[in-house]
Amino acid sequence: MRELDAAVAVAAAAAWPPGSDDDDGGAAADGGGGAGATHHPKGGGRNTSSLLHKLYRTPEQARLLLPTLAPKLEAMRDACGPGGRGFALLSGFPVGRYSRRETLSGYWLFGLLWGKAASNNKKGHLIGHIKDIGHDPSHPDTRLYATSAAQPWHNDAADLVSLLCLRNAAEGGLSSWASSVSVYNAVLRSHPHLARVLAGPWFMDRKGEVPPGKKPFFEIPVFNFCRGFLSVNISENYFLLSQRHAEVPRLTPDHYEALRVFNAYAQSDELRISAMLQPGEIQLLSNHTCLHHRGAFVDHAGEPDRRRHLLRLWCAPPDAPPLPEVYNEIYGGNGLEVGKRGGIHVADTVECVPEEAE
Repeated sequence: MRELDAAVAVAAAAAWPPGSDDDDGGAAADGGGGAGATHHPKGGGRNTSSLLHKLYRTPEQARLLLPTLAPKLEAMRDACGPGGRGFALLSGFPVGRYSRRETLSGYWLFGLLWGKAASNNKKGHLIGHIKDIGHDPSHPDTRLYATSAAQPWHNDAADLVSLLCLRNAAEGGLSSWASSVSVYNAVLRSHPHLARVLAGPWFMDRKGEVPPGKKPFFEIPVFNFCRGFLSVNISENYFLLSQRHAEVPRLTPDHYEALRVFNAYAQSDELRISAMLQPGEIQLLSNHTCLHHRGAFVDHAGEPDRRRHLLRLWCAPPDAPPLPEVYNEIYGGNGLEVGKRGGIHVADTVECVPEEAE
């Protein structure tokens, strides 16, 4: 990663020139996930978008900074594209060597080579922070990535999802993923009637992240076909939460059985890959041909600076499979143009790169 060291130094120097108004040290020597600096748009702190407007913005710039590493990063992206295996792993990002700002700068450079960054949530976070910040996992609007609860098998609202591990928990937090295409084939072979159910109408809750002009729920099948491509979209807790809306049809016994069978195949030893991501390891997955799962975890008691912490990118790569129109709902009604689609936007979303979870 010697090339990365040099590139991050250049990126950080360009983003925060010595003596500039923003050069207060940020989360110095805290790339590994400590408290860092939290931005506040109003009331005395720096704006959360301050990092975004200082970061490099094009893949051409990333290629110049990473001349030998860039082809490897683009090969990871291609492995997650049409015809690829759907996932890629990279180790060796020296998170303990950099400040939080530098870590964000380096990870952002990687992301430029994977695709256009998409908003992770209604706050517009282009780099998300996967960390337990005390949200109640039982609240219907809680996104589980902000808790220590297990996340069931699911896909995210973008073509690609990447995670960079900064710090592990004291216990748990196992990361798993499986080929959703293989799950489809297994269900079709063993339970063809349930495959038809999974290709039929399903309704997802928006967990309070409602784009302008949209309802707090939307319809999208689990199995989706478009011009010869299969894309799978599943998030059991979102399906179950949709039942709080009177307009949404009730789930039937076949729906519940289909979820049980689907999850059993995804969790099976034959189809599941599991790994405890270590600090400095990066995972890149296709949300169309892979699904993923996160086990519950327990943080170090009384040590907030040692809490489990990962960074997340949602990316729209330049080459991605065609998607049926229903995906315009999960992508917030912003269109399905390859290279630009994905993410969550509500009426007051402002895209930003925060230094800390919020």
